[in-house]
Amino acid sequence: MSFAPSPCVPTGTRNVQEQRERWEKKRKRAGRELVQTEQKYCEQLDLITTYFVEILKAKGTLRQDIRESIFSSIKSIHLVNQTLLAHLEEGNFGLGFEQFCPHLHFYTTYVDNIQTAKKVLTVQLKKNKAFRRFKKLQESRPEFHNLKLEELLPLPLERIQQYKLFLRDLTENTSPDNPEFQQLSRAVRAVSEVAQRIQDNARSHENHLQLRRVQKLLKGRKTRLLAPDRWYIREGWLKTVPPRGKETKPKMFFLFSDILIQAKPCSSMHPTNGDKFACQRVYPLKECTADKVFGHTKSQGGLISLTFARAKLLLMSSDQEDINDWYRSLCLAVGQLKSKNTVVHRREELLRQPLRSAPDSQQSPAASPRAHGRKRAMVRDEGPESIERPFTSSDSRTPVGDSGAASASKKMKLSEAPPSRSQESSGSSCVIL
Repeated sequence: MSFAPSPCVPTGTRNVQEQRERWEKKRKRAGRELVQTEQKYCEQLDLITTYFVEILKAKGTLRQDIRESIFSSIKSIHLVNQTLLAHLEEGNFGLGFEQFCPHLHFYTTYVDNIQTAKKVLTVQLKKNKAFRRFKKLQESRPEFHNLKLEELLPLPLERIQQYKLFLRDLTENTSPDNPEFQQLSRAVRAVSEVAQRIQDNARSHENHLQLRRVQKLLKGRKTRLLAPDRWYIREGWLKTVPPRGKETKPKMFFLFSDILIQAKPCSSMHPTNGDKFACQRVYPLKECTADKVFGHTKSQGGLISLTFARAKLLLMSSDQEDINDWYRSLCLAVGQLKSKNTVVHRREELLRQPLRSAPDSQQSPAASPRAHGRKRAMVRDEGPESIERPFTSSDSRTPVGDSGAASASKKMKLSEAPPSRSQESSGSSCVIL
């Protein structure tokens, strides 16, 4: 019995063909899912623009500024995505996103406005009875499928994250020889920038909420937490070890990117502050050094030594994992703060102008005596500090941990700058070290 010889195909060629077939299969699956989800997304955008934006504009239920605060650039996004959908349905993924990416600024505007939109919508639902009835009527339409306006407004942000995943799948399963490969690669980078902006805005908003929450926990309003570039890190109970061997006392600590706050609970009998804390100390992390102390807790928990410019703090916990987490968080916050201050200091040194350059000294004999007299008078009026520090500030208050304000305070005239410690201590009920 004889067999016909099968055609001999090189192993390498067969493997390349199989790989390309797998790429094409994954690409078709990702493209099909992208088209289906884009069709649904455009339908939802059409619900917002047709039944809310356009009708509200015609009826005048909301003022124009309020309407724009809620819906922002949603109408422009709808128009752009309708064009994108037409390209995707024809299978032109690369061309579709190449024409779509230049209009991503509509998404950027929408992303930056989303928190404002939620606040304005909440206020209008409370105060505007006509709008509240209108919203309920529109949401009862069968086209909405029980979706609320609050659920539809975040859709553009969610869609950007989906685009990022779809584009990566399409790019990874497209041959580099394909003309669409470069188009899809550029689209991945452009969409990823907007996706990163969404994440940054969400983190910033969450941090703002944390700062406001801790601010409400502290009794009084003299300890201000809402400061630029301040980030909430963690909070928890730790025991403070007195320097003279007295009994340890549990305190509540709040750690931020630039300060550490020590607080004690208010009396539970207080009518309004029973669930709050009284701030006792505010420790700036700018000059802090954190060290672990070994051999004092008999392998139960741990002890951290914090050294500041004018104080030393010993913190203890019976939970080994908790004290280790505190130590890592403190070291990370101090390290980032010191590296940031170093960069700012070097940049200021580069921007500082010299007292007198070489060309000025060579041209000085040609200057008139009257000009020399005017310069000497200016020097006598301003003083030497104004010459060495060209940028001055009339505000002597420097928030704790603010590296920009700290650098500005160093440049103030000595005659105008009172002792900063007296200013800080007088403006707050707690001690600022």
